[in-house]
Amino acid sequence: MPLFQQMTIVGVGLLGASLARACREKGIVNRVCGFGRTRGTLEEAKRRGIIDAFGDTLSTSVKGSDLVVVCSPVTSIAPLVREMLPTLREGCLLTDVGSVKGPVVREIESFLPDRVRFVGSHPIAGGEKSGLNASTSNLFRRAKCIVTPTAKTDSGALEQTRQLWHGVDMDVIEMDMDEHDLVFGAVSHLPHIVAFALMNTVGSLRTAHYDNVASFSGGGLKDITRIASSDPVMWRDICISNRQAILDMIERFQGDLEQTRQWIERNESLPLEQSFQNANRYRMNLA
Repeated sequence: MPLFQQMTIVGVGLLGASLARACREKGIVNRVCGFGRTRGTLEEAKRRGIIDAFGDTLSTSVKGSDLVVVCSPVTSIAPLVREMLPTLREGCLLTDVGSVKGPVVREIESFLPDRVRFVGSHPIAGGEKSGLNASTSNLFRRAKCIVTPTAKTDSGALEQTRQLWHGVDMDVIEMDMDEHDLVFGAVSHLPHIVAFALMNTVGSLRTAHYDNVASFSGGGLKDITRIASSDPVMWRDICISNRQAILDMIERFQGDLEQTRQWIERNESLPLEQSFQNANRYRMNLA
């Protein structure tokens, strides 16, 4: 028996379309509706059987759904929830896929009526490619999903949210929303910012005879800057939303980088080598 009768995906891009495909494949929902900014994308999603229907407005798209998943840039999540509230059915479960939780969860809980249940989610899945065409039903398989319940969270809603993500083969972990933002400011947001900055540094470099120094790079530069191909709008919003945690991580990283600069400047080979050995050890511990 399906866990939900009708699910609405708000934002039928990589994560939204992949979730729709996975839920359909696993029999988690009976019917999938979609909503997004681009009608052509919605028409393509329907033609390919990723969604069953879509509405011209957000209200018509969420009407009658017992599950709504907001898969939009983080700064738009709360405004979209506020807009859809009058149409949501009583008892509807509402969740999201944003990689910033504290500001989003707090804002939604500040205006959410008792008749609608909300649990913040962050499926750690995706890649540098985005959009409907990059979607796949196995995107979430064996990946982690963080859920961030609060004192206001309905226990039944939390259990259903866990079942949703377990149903698409994710390992579900509960985490405090502020701790989540600190952790992912370090392991996700900072690496993206560093990759963007590194690519800008190398990409803009010119010499007397070469205007495209980056063309001489080998696999190393491509490996370390792969995520610099990620959606600029999404990452702009993440930086603004998780501002303090990211600023803290940048300051910490700058301290480490400055220390490395000083060792090189002073020709101190031993601490430089030890630092690199530490980095090797930390790298080996990555899952």
